[in-house]
Amino acid sequence: MLEDITGEELKRQFKTNKVLRYVTIGVGVLVIAILGYLLYRQFVWKPANEKSKNSYWEGLNYAAKDSTAMAIDYLESEVKKYDGKVGGEVAQFVLARQLMTNKDFKGAIKHLEGVDVEDTYVSIMAVGLHADCLSDMKKYEDAANKYLEAADMIENELTTPMYLMKAGLCAEEIKNFPKAAEVYQRIVDDYPAYSGQNKIEALLARASNKKAGGK
Repeated sequence: MLEDITGEELKRQFKTNKVLRYVTIGVGVLVIAILGYLLYRQFVWKPANEKSKNSYWEGLNYAAKDSTAMAIDYLESEVKKYDGKVGGEVAQFVLARQLMTNKDFKGAIKHLEGVDVEDTYVSIMAVGLHADCLSDMKKYEDAANKYLEAADMIENELTTPMYLMKAGLCAEEIKNFPKAAEVYQRIVDDYPAYSGQNKIEALLARASNKKAGGK
């Protein structure tokens, strides 16, 4: 019974019962590991994460002044310094954009694939920028698929129709007019405000005409 278990009895069981000993040691190690992780998050990672949030502004300033090379040099150092932190991940996205401006599409894609942020907007834009790189490399089929991925990540009135339109334009480049007409129709049906502003009806008519064998 519980009241019969004394301190001495527990010591005896700990010495003679291997399972109890291993479980006790395992729990102790787990507790220490969790405590260490919480202390690291609170006193090391959290302050560094907050500091990282300012890491990309200087790079943006260089970019705004069309100093692409300086922006790239600065952002590369910040990405290394704050890898895994919020600011470091955003800096990596901004770096990819500058590499794309510099026509280094493969380098841009490499960095975009490494961007890992909780911010939904940046996540969607990273996939969309990846598609932009593929499009500039004239890999239109891959670009169209990537644009569709970006469009469907989280449907909204801004990025979804924008990337659907880009997917349609890429589909037209490879003469996949049925696919182009399909995505244009989706914009017309689901995003009429965007459709009207960007003349999607005209693109839909063009793709539908070519799908039917017109010129």
